[in-house]
Amino acid sequence: MLVSLAPGADDRSALGRFMGDNPLAAMIVQRLALSLLLLVAVSVVLFLGIQALPGDFAQTYLGQSATPQAVENIRRELGLDQPAVTRYLSWLGGAVQGDFGTSWASRNSISEQIANRLGNTLFLAFFAAVVSVPLAIGLGMLSVLYRDRIPDRIINVFSLAAISLPEFFVGYLFIFVFAITLGWVSFPSTVYAGMPFFERLEAIALPCGTLVLVVLAHMMRMTRAAILNVMASPYVETAELKGLSKMRIIARHAGPNAIAPIINVVALNLAYLVVGVVVVEVVFVYPGIGQYMVDAVTVRDMPVVQACGLLFAAVYILLNMVADILAIVFNPRLRHPK
Repeated sequence: MLVSLAPGADDRSALGRFMGDNPLAAMIVQRLALSLLLLVAVSVVLFLGIQALPGDFAQTYLGQSATPQAVENIRRELGLDQPAVTRYLSWLGGAVQGDFGTSWASRNSISEQIANRLGNTLFLAFFAAVVSVPLAIGLGMLSVLYRDRIPDRIINVFSLAAISLPEFFVGYLFIFVFAITLGWVSFPSTVYAGMPFFERLEAIALPCGTLVLVVLAHMMRMTRAAILNVMASPYVETAELKGLSKMRIIARHAGPNAIAPIINVVALNLAYLVVGVVVVEVVFVYPGIGQYMVDAVTVRDMPVVQACGLLFAAVYILLNMVADILAIVFNPRLRHPK
């Protein structure tokens, strides 16, 4: 018996030695495990929160004039008569396999509906990121270059105004100015399968601009703060004493050394672009996951709400984990804590 247990002990010992010799790999594995546990915890909270909502889908679906027997038949058909634990485990088991069940309202596959709409949401978030990330980094570096001068003050005023305005206000303002008053773009922002690429870009112009304005200010201010923090380092002062231009110091010395916090804030804002797109999609009637979720809430289609909520949580947790791992990779002090 001792012999049969030895290989397992050796494997555990080898795994322990590998983790001890590779602290970076150990930290990454730890972040992965914590992310999975957090996602399971979110699924529990999401399920319990939806179950605690007042009202009954069967009664809402059949109307107030429905007989108790008809309501009971619908509840039995949908599995609502089963214990909550059984329903949760069944839902979680299907979700792990990519099967979120069937929509109560449309009786269509939720996974297929999400697959059709997820591409629209990612398309919008991708182009918002393509515009906002380089623009935020460039404005942050420009603000540092002209620190406490007119360009810096203009950028700071603009960023404070952008942070203070909620998404729905910016969205409706864009609709009024660019769609109604000037007539430059169409509204609502409708896209469909097979739509030409440039027509699709025109359709997402307003929601993309809204998302860019929302996340741009935060990324720009964090980029500015990270570079200013590095600019106070002794090696930057040495570069200044050597007569290097301020632009070269920022681009060649301060910028690369501030990459860790910049990547961290960019990843967090990318998570917001995907998760926070709900309000923007509703304002512009954009056929994405956020609009799908809001429509499901309206008719109390709980499986759809659960699926969309879990998907948003998974994206947010994944991008936060990526930000955490990148911060560790680019910052040696985090890889070798005291």
